[in-house]
Amino acid sequence: MDFQLTETAMTARDAARAFAERLKPLAGAWDEAEAIPDEFLREGGRLGFFGLLAPEEYGGLGLDALSYAVAMEELARANAGYQGCLSVHNSLVCTAVSRFGTPEQKSRYLPKLAAGELIGAYSLSEPGAGSDAGSISATGVSVGDDFKVDGEKCWVSNGGIAGLFTVFVSTSPASASRGISCFLIEKGTPGFTIGRKEKKMGLRASDTRAISFKDCRVPRSSLLGSLHGGFKIAMSLLDGGRVGIGAQAVGIAQAALDEAVAYAKARKQFGRSISEFQLIQAKIADMAVGVDAARLLVRRAAALLARGARCTKEASMAKLFATTAANRAVYDALQIHGGNGYVREFPVERYFRDARAGEIYEGTSEIQRLIIAREVLRGRAS
Repeated sequence: MDFQLTETAMTARDAARAFAERLKPLAGAWDEAEAIPDEFLREGGRLGFFGLLAPEEYGGLGLDALSYAVAMEELARANAGYQGCLSVHNSLVCTAVSRFGTPEQKSRYLPKLAAGELIGAYSLSEPGAGSDAGSISATGVSVGDDFKVDGEKCWVSNGGIAGLFTVFVSTSPASASRGISCFLIEKGTPGFTIGRKEKKMGLRASDTRAISFKDCRVPRSSLLGSLHGGFKIAMSLLDGGRVGIGAQAVGIAQAALDEAVAYAKARKQFGRSISEFQLIQAKIADMAVGVDAARLLVRRAAALLARGARCTKEASMAKLFATTAANRAVYDALQIHGGNGYVREFPVERYFRDARAGEIYEGTSEIQRLIIAREVLRGRAS
């Protein structure tokens, strides 16, 4: 594998890093407020961050997956809540519309999505269907030229700020996962209700909601992809989504390492900097190895994705290792800070909370292990 970033990737990294410098000092306040100010959503749109993966012909940047992952890492290093909003919008919504949308759907939605004028949300999980996505109970029943959607969705990232939702429902309950379809449903559609904001442990600036549908009529033209083809859409998007979560984890881990190094050099105990103590050095060494190894796994998966190669195993490996490494890194960074790491005046407390989500959403660590084992047993060893 060529470890040299392309010019496009370096440009994306530098642009993200410059914007991240503005976002970093605001992360703590947004975490407390549990919201991203509208002005920064608009600015992200003006700078192109809501159109990273949207095709250029629709006003996006059309980045390849590796360039995208590099940009996501930089943003997460500064402000994981904001990066989480962008990750869902770009990898799970813009990609869905650009890959599976009709020409009319692309023309209608992609320019606004790319500009950040319309924010996207992804709605797959339900109260009774998390890891077992094939068992969703929300339904879409054909009624003339429409479908009537009923049911509930949970853990909808961007739920309170989105204008467009990709909603997965069962259109043939007897067919289980083969009977799932995906619809593009706009905020404000009669029968569509957005619930209260979830009070999360971490990634608090990212708006997460439950949503519900009751006798919600949507036109047949809102069907994304083929009827009963929704599960295939969901699974195809998750490889890219997991690369994005892996990049987020690397960014958080790198931020934790940065803070740990700075604190260890500045903190004096027993007449010298604690960075001189071997036990502190061991923690920093382990953190550095974990961050670099995670970054390489994420970039390998992203490079495969950029080439259009199958990367289900590699994406799951990247997500599993990176999120685990991030949780180890934030634990050690907090420990190096001692009591100061346990209070919100120091950012490692927020990193500790933010990192935890990575092992849960877009497929738990346990699910990633099952996927990796399945792929290896099928003969897809590296």
